[in-house]
Amino acid sequence: MSSVLSIEAPGEVCLVEEKLPGIPEGGFMLATTHSGVSAGTELTYVKGTNPYLSSTWDPALGLFSEGTPSIAYPVRGIGYMQVGLVVETRTRAVSEGALVAMCYGHRTAYVADPMADRFVELPEDLDPMLGVYVAHMGPICANGLLHAAHDLHGPAVQRLGDGVRGRRVAVVGAGVVGLLTACFAMACDAAEVVVVDETPARLAIAAALGANVLAADVDADEDPAVDLKRRWRHGRDDRGADVVFQCRGQTRALALGLRMLRPQGTLVDLAFYTQGAQEVRLGEEFHHNGLTLRCAQIGRVPRGLAHSWDRERLSHETIALLRRYGGRLREHVITDVVGFAEAPRFLSDLAARRRQTVQAVLSDHVEEEGG
Repeated sequence: MSSVLSIEAPGEVCLVEEKLPGIPEGGFMLATTHSGVSAGTELTYVKGTNPYLSSTWDPALGLFSEGTPSIAYPVRGIGYMQVGLVVETRTRAVSEGALVAMCYGHRTAYVADPMADRFVELPEDLDPMLGVYVAHMGPICANGLLHAAHDLHGPAVQRLGDGVRGRRVAVVGAGVVGLLTACFAMACDAAEVVVVDETPARLAIAAALGANVLAADVDADEDPAVDLKRRWRHGRDDRGADVVFQCRGQTRALALGLRMLRPQGTLVDLAFYTQGAQEVRLGEEFHHNGLTLRCAQIGRVPRGLAHSWDRERLSHETIALLRRYGGRLREHVITDVVGFAEAPRFLSDLAARRRQTVQAVLSDHVEEEGG
């Protein structure tokens, strides 16, 4: 049996028991050791704001339309940051006792088929809790940098940092995506990385990771775009960030990111907007400065790079980043470790804003919590 997180209706979260299928020939069984919580995407199901819950998604046309929702309650097995211990195997592809990173949702056990399920075996020198970033979250952020590289070099991209090396980079949003993206940019030798956020505690985390920070207080008179452009000069009438990574699902953050760009600069958008984009003002800086807005969504890498930059390579880049920044990420970014039994209340509290987190991890391995 496996305990599976289930969202029964908006605001209603519980654990349900599901019987595991038999292990197929060539498959293996996992016991979950760590399961990372996405406080953005996953909470849209708890709040009821995810577009799949109200619209029909046509994958062939790439369009949402009115009709029967593509996803209905109960929603089970959400989550894409899992680490599991192989407890039984019927394949030589992975050995019993191995730790692997996968995306199979918040559940305490899982039966995997290597022909259908992607997995990444974790190296022995990597903290297992940081393994939650290897299969999906890390590649999301790495793909943002890949889009910046493609914007500058097209299909001639050689290294992940080709779009930020020696350049001035702003990251809007100090959630997990923003913090990991900032670390990638720093690891790839950006000339300077500035993280912009409205929350002092999150800016403190960004600073602890080694980034410069800039407050974006919506109630203050100071304009962070003015501050940044006074700081970053390229030439006469040419000031601002070479690249902005927009990592917060608020339209005012997107508007701010566009204002921070130098003329003809590029904003790479990794955010998920569930409420539309009414605050984005495309008639001002976007138009007059000739800016570029690119959406970096993990479902695809930039055109022409799929053969050389697949998900496996992005996971490899993530492991390299975790080896370099793992200690600081574990200390400052993973703010909550919660047992599976407490997960329903924890997600409900997050959705209702009764509790705050940066990165929460579900784990019953209490010996890991003090790390």
